[in-house]
Amino acid sequence: MTLGSAPKIILLGNLGYIGPVVAAALRKSYPNANLIGLDPGFFSDRLTTHDAWPERVLNQQIIADIRDIDASLFQGADAVVALAAISNDPMGARFETVTTEINQDAIVQAAHLAAEAGVSRFVFASSCSVYGFAEGDARSEDAPLNPLTAYARSKIGTERALAAMDTPGMLRTALRFATACGPSPRLRLDLVLNDFAACAVTAGKITVLSDGSPWRPLIDVRDMARAIDWAITRTQDAGGQWLAVNAGSDVWNYQIRDLAQAVAEAVPGASYSINPDASPDNRSYKVDFSLYKQLAPEHQPVQTLEGTIRDLLQLLNDINFGDADFRSSPLMRLKALEEHIRTGTLSEDLRWRMPQ
Repeated sequence: MTLGSAPKIILLGNLGYIGPVVAAALRKSYPNANLIGLDPGFFSDRLTTHDAWPERVLNQQIIADIRDIDASLFQGADAVVALAAISNDPMGARFETVTTEINQDAIVQAAHLAAEAGVSRFVFASSCSVYGFAEGDARSEDAPLNPLTAYARSKIGTERALAAMDTPGMLRTALRFATACGPSPRLRLDLVLNDFAACAVTAGKITVLSDGSPWRPLIDVRDMARAIDWAITRTQDAGGQWLAVNAGSDVWNYQIRDLAQAVAEAVPGASYSINPDASPDNRSYKVDFSLYKQLAPEHQPVQTLEGTIRDLLQLLNDINFGDADFRSSPLMRLKALEEHIRTGTLSEDLRWRMPQ
C-alpha cells in the first residue's frame, strides 16, 4: 500500500527517546506528509543535541495528555503510530496505575477513535518484554507470554484489546520491539547498551551487576523507525487485519556480558567486570525474528552493534558528556519524572499542575 503523496500521520508520544528518530525518518520517506505529534512533554527539554529542535520536521506539535485525546485529531488521518508509554520497568513499578492508564487504556481508546474516523493503519509499539523469563529456544510470536512487570502486562493488555477490535477498514499492527538502543536527540541512559556506553565514557569501566549471562534482544532506534515505516504501509496479505510481530533481527540477540565487552573494546582504556555471584536475572530471553524477516524483507534492520556503539560514543562526545553520576540524572526517565513531582509541576498521577 502507498499512503499517497501527502498522507496525514499522527505520532502519539513523540517527545521521548524514539519519537524524534521516527519523525525524522517519516519526513524523509514522505516529504509532503502532514506529520502531527501529540505528547504531554514530560521529557521535551531533555535534549542531547546541539542541533535545532528535532520537532521542526513536524507540521504540528500538540502538547496534550493522551488520556484526554480529542477525537477530531484523527479526522482525515491515514495512519496513527502509538509510541506513548510509561516506558520501562522502574517507572512501571513506581507508577503502576498510571502505566495501565497510559500504556493500555489510552492507546486502546485512541485506536477506537481512529477507527471511527476512518484511519486505515494503526501501529502500536509493543515489546518483546512480554515473553519475560524464557529459557531455551528463541521465542516466536506463538510462544507463551510471561510478563514480569506492569510495563509488560500493559503491552499484553493493549495487544489483546487491539486484536479483539472489529475494524474492517483499519489494519492494526503491534510491533514487539527488542530493547531499544542507539543515538537520539533525546537520549535515554536507562537502557542497557546506552548505559554501558555512558559508563565507559565517564568512568572507563562498565560494572555488570549480574553474572552477564542473561540474553537480551536489541534494536537500534533507527531500525525501529524502519519497522514503523513498514507497518504503516503493509497490506492485509502481509500479516492480516491484526498482526503482532517481533520486530528486530536474530543477529541482535546478545548476552549482557557480550554487550559490555563490545562497548569496552570501543573505548580506549575501558574495562568491564561481571558479578559471578549475583542472583539470577529473570529478564532473560532470546527472540525469533523470522516472521518479521519474511513479512518485511525491505525493512530489515541495517544497523550493526559496532556501528550503534560508535554512534552512541560519538553523540556523547559531541555533547561533551561527562556526568559519572548519570544514573541519578534526568537522562534516566524515572529521575526526570520524580524531579517534576518534587518541584510540584507534575502530580503523582502524572498530570501537569497549572502554575498558580
